[in-house]
Amino acid sequence: MTQSVPLFSAQAVNAGIDLMAPVARVIDSHWYILGRETAGFESEFAEYLQIGHCIGVANGTDALELALRALDVMQGDEVVICANAGFYANTALRLIGARAQYVDIDPATLTMSVDGLRVALESCRPKAVVVTHLYGQMADIEALTQIANAAGVPVIEDCAQSHGARRNGQQAGTVGTIGTFSFYPTKNLGALGDGGAIVCGDEALAQRVRQLRQYGWATKYHVAADGGCNSRLDEIQAAILRAKLPHLDAWNSQRRSIAQRYNQAFANLPVCCPVSTGDDYVAHLYVLRMKNRDAFRQFLGAHGIATDIHYPVPDHRQAVVENEHGQWELPHTESACTEVVTLPCFPGLPDADVARVIEAVTRYFSQD
Repeated sequence: MTQSVPLFSAQAVNAGIDLMAPVARVIDSHWYILGRETAGFESEFAEYLQIGHCIGVANGTDALELALRALDVMQGDEVVICANAGFYANTALRLIGARAQYVDIDPATLTMSVDGLRVALESCRPKAVVVTHLYGQMADIEALTQIANAAGVPVIEDCAQSHGARRNGQQAGTVGTIGTFSFYPTKNLGALGDGGAIVCGDEALAQRVRQLRQYGWATKYHVAADGGCNSRLDEIQAAILRAKLPHLDAWNSQRRSIAQRYNQAFANLPVCCPVSTGDDYVAHLYVLRMKNRDAFRQFLGAHGIATDIHYPVPDHRQAVVENEHGQWELPHTESACTEVVTLPCFPGLPDADVARVIEAVTRYFSQD
């Protein structure tokens, strides 16, 4: 078998970036937590997003949990989420003791259904709504936020997969009440380990998040906010992110270019391609929908093409939550989870490898 085409390559993504200089800068400073690098990244990322405040935290899950706590979500409260996004929002809810109220997805974008949210808010009074911009595709965040605002419910934008996505001139994370990001190494803006951030335009909300990320302190050793924890973006990861942030838009353009080649090549095949390759999609993952994906994955694997499934089990079917709070009717969610399959799509993926993926996919569907 010829050399494999990986689903992701840190070596390819980080090629040409000087990663040693920012690390050395931190080491030479002898200051490793909440120093100049974190402050610098927070300022630069906020400026990039054109939003007032950015607060660095330890990872994307912490970002979701602290955003929920900052909005006063407590044990027993209900929060509206979708069930096709890998259980990450649910993990944050369960850390607090809050309960998920599921909304089905739009079958085209695979993000939260506008009509589904409207119906849900007619029958429940959640403490918050979490809208996930899945696979790098922005949801219809303006409509979702308008519906939630009319009901007096704040919106958290989960932007772990949508760094740099733009819709109607606004960046992912800046439309709702508060936005959360992950900087896991495979993300469009990835660190060399875990990292996360929370962004918002409200000073009081930002200050509450700053308290919560460091024990709930108002001042050192004086705890003023309940639910605080130790969740800080460390200086080395912040320095790495500062070095990589200027390249984010160019990397997103490379991802879109690959997605556009795939969409064009697969247009006449019996698959559903990503609905957009415009600015509202940053191709964090290139995800097809198809029948009989196991045979497809086996065929591509035999031809050296890596694939994955994001995500095979909807939240409400996970063993830890199934039947906890009744039955859910989520037909589009359940259908998508049986059909999605992810192909390689990342900056630095060679043109020849893109062509190999296209050739293998088209060959699979040309079999007798």
